[in-house]
Amino acid sequence: MTDDRPSLATADGLVLAGRRWPAVDADASVVLVHGFSASCEDDRVCELANEFVERGLDVVGYTARGHGESGGDCTLGELEFNDVAAAVAVARAAHEQVVLVGASMGAIAALRYAADHDDVTGVVVVSCPSRWRIPRTARGLLAAGLTRTPPGRALAARLIGVRVAPAWTTNPAPPVELAARVGVPIAVVHGTADRFVSVVHADELYLSAAEPRRLDLVEGMGHAFDPLSYATVIDAVAWTLKEAARAR
Repeated sequence: MTDDRPSLATADGLVLAGRRWPAVDADASVVLVHGFSASCEDDRVCELANEFVERGLDVVGYTARGHGESGGDCTLGELEFNDVAAAVAVARAAHEQVVLVGASMGAIAALRYAADHDDVTGVVVVSCPSRWRIPRTARGLLAAGLTRTPPGRALAARLIGVRVAPAWTTNPAPPVELAARVGVPIAVVHGTADRFVSVVHADELYLSAAEPRRLDLVEGMGHAFDPLSYATVIDAVAWTLKEAARAR
């Protein structure tokens, strides 16, 4: 891998900002799928990517549609599977083994892709909701306001650089149904201190998934790529690779 800032082209015609972190003598790749309002340049995304590189894994990341310099509008996980597909294509150009690691909205996108494709080795979902529930918390109400109202969407575009689509075209299956369709090892990582998505969601995702499956509840971890999650996420990726090798 020589170009560490590739542009990714999606099947539905968008161009996304991408990033690669190559590792020496790697034999597998990780695709990092960030959450709402983050990017492939986010400090925590980069920190986690570097942790993987130190363990001999190549990493491909990108900035999702509707975020920053990438084209299109954010659909909160509905059409973002196209973004995942573009990143998987880049990763598979270097290695046959590819593990998806998605956080929050990115976890939904990773599940939606893996539920309908058999070209990934494993899936690790972090802070993923299981169903379409808006938590009755200050953060939940703020998120709903930013994504479901015209003034909120305008504010999101101006303040955090996220262009949210004004309408959705389908009625997407909830993540708990997607997890049940994933045919590769799946690991669910969730924080006990997540104020946006409760651990109940993690339990539901884990119970819906087929074996081999794994559930890790991380004490004190908050939402998405919290530094407290790094060691567990890295271990979960290693587990998916081992489980996939055992099945071959």
